Amino acid sequence: MKPLINIMLFVIMLALPGASWAEVVLKYNMNASSSWVPYYIPNNPDEPGILGEIMPQIIALANIKTEKHNFPPKRTNQALETGLLDFDIVSPSWFPHGDMGELFVQSKAIIDIQENIIVLPQNAQNWTDINQIKGQKIGTVRGYLYHDDDVFTRVDFLSERELVKALHKQRIEVAISGDLPALYWAKQLNLDISLAAIHSKGVLVMRLRKEHQHLMPKIDAAIDTLTADGTVQRIIDKYTNQEVFKLNAQ
Repeated sequence: MKPLINIMLFVIMLALPGASWAEVVLKYNMNASSSWVPYYIPNNPDEPGILGEIMPQIIALANIKTEKHNFPPKRTNQALETGLLDFDIVSPSWFPHGDMGELFVQSKAIIDIQENIIVLPQNAQNWTDINQIKGQKIGTVRGYLYHDDDVFTRVDFLSERELVKALHKQRIEVAISGDLPALYWAKQLNLDISLAAIHSKGVLVMRLRKEHQHLMPKIDAAIDTLTADGTVQRIIDKYTNQEVFKLNAQ
């Protein structure tokens, strides 16, 4: 699932040893598929989502300024490769062998994540083994990274919301989605789903273009501080302890 989460790159003021202050523009993209709930909730300044709350605090502690851009997920991936954007939030578990490539460095873990096979409840017992996706048509989100999409046929949709709807319209039998986004949209749409086999488990990190790797110690220090003082867990609890995520999906 992953929008590459399409979440962040920055404009940073740095004091260079023996030189005057220099401004380095690090651009980021905040446009997920349509809304990567509960990690990012657009147009909701009071409750912008888990990452929508955590990332500004990391940025502030690291003394980072931001410049926002709006690219669709597929364009975002290309922009990162070419340097039009400087970093995003991703999981190493989305990449073959956890390798993000030689162009990037990664931060410490920010939060844990999980994605599952999602199906209609009556089909859950048919998808308990992740190896069953091999050679099958699997619902995916356009522009998202999947570490093993060479073993199945992607059927792309615009968002996790559309994946849930497609299951109920029987356009697909099975899809891959983050567990919390899938449960959120099932509840919002009043359409039952089940979480079947786990597709991947991992963490979210900041993937930063290597030419800016001198910034990573500041970023890692900010992550350590917010983890140690309980800020990260309090934000996660705020979104995951709500009734909407207590949906019984077996």
